[in-house]
Amino acid sequence: MATVPAGTPGALTGIRVLDFTFVMSGPYCTRLMADLGAEVIKIESKNGDLTRSRPPFRDGRSSYYASLNCGKRSIVLDLKSPEARDIVHDMVKQADVVVENFRPGVMKRLGLGYEALSEINPRLVYCSISGFGQGKSGDGKGAYAPTLHALSGFDDAMRGYQDDASRPPNTGIFVADVLGGSLAFGGIQAALVQRQRTGKGDLVDLSLLDAMVSLLVCEVGEAQFPEQPLHFVYKPTPARDGHLVVAPTTQDNFVALCKATGHPEWLEDERFATGRGRQVHWDAFLAELAKWALQHTAEECERILDAHQVPCSRYLNIGETMQLPVVKERGTMCEIDDGAGPFMVAGTPFRMAHGNAGPRAHVPVLGADGPAILGELLGKDTAGIARLREAGVLGG
Repeated sequence: MATVPAGTPGALTGIRVLDFTFVMSGPYCTRLMADLGAEVIKIESKNGDLTRSRPPFRDGRSSYYASLNCGKRSIVLDLKSPEARDIVHDMVKQADVVVENFRPGVMKRLGLGYEALSEINPRLVYCSISGFGQGKSGDGKGAYAPTLHALSGFDDAMRGYQDDASRPPNTGIFVADVLGGSLAFGGIQAALVQRQRTGKGDLVDLSLLDAMVSLLVCEVGEAQFPEQPLHFVYKPTPARDGHLVVAPTTQDNFVALCKATGHPEWLEDERFATGRGRQVHWDAFLAELAKWALQHTAEECERILDAHQVPCSRYLNIGETMQLPVVKERGTMCEIDDGAGPFMVAGTPFRMAHGNAGPRAHVPVLGADGPAILGELLGKDTAGIARLREAGVLGG
């Protein structure tokens, strides 16, 4: 996928988003909207989104920030200033969507909560992303992806699938943030479709805890019916030079696996012949499979099994994944340039046959779009903008 030039029409062209988000969950949501052509105006503090100060850096620019915020415009406003709040209120009159991921109550205290802004613009779709939703039960409890992985049962479930289950796993990939941002994106689209029918906006209340619980489809069932384990645990199979995972989920997969490995006797073994039998004797089966795999490299195993359409894969690092033919053919990675030189980011995870979906080329410098935004939306002239700067209302 090639980077899409700024201003290229997409499915969300004509939708204006006021983006009060920071770090990952909210910015991921609004980047997806920018990828589809929405005008996303990122409203930042004078210090900017925290990810602007997170490595890796090149010439003072954070590629972490750029990957989550390409395609957006940036304005710096002091939201504690009454005049800045008035500016936001005027912008809301011309906006379709507001997205925020502050702790519950912060936007309301700033005079920018759903109730206040929906009175100004009844067609406004307002999305709040938080750890526990907008109720009171989670008040005062911090919510970041690692803590939500622990609280949701996700980490405990992952521990249960390890051979060494003496401690929970380490956390380094922020599943809650990307999942929550994706679900918030979907909720916003649903509210926009509903608005077409009703003429009214809505509040989309996204809980990252809810998002994590929704991942645990099998585990929710097993918690209620523990005597009936629902699925296999797919473990690494050792090969001569590494590991691969083999997932013969269906009976046809298993028959193909027996043929590919030259072990038709597995089909006659009462331990392995049926899905239920394999589930009970899964570790014993994996031990037999390992005897075959250890005669080959992981790549050879994958090639043999692929030829028989047995679901499998070697374990790759992300650098290796980025070089896969399917990744290059599909354009999974896109090149952007944030002013410090080109680099690759993950593109939009879906394609559209008749629409442009992909990262936009523009990466905003902190506050650099503020004067243009105030001029275009609110008709502010040069003198008025200068006065706002002098008063500390407008930064950047």
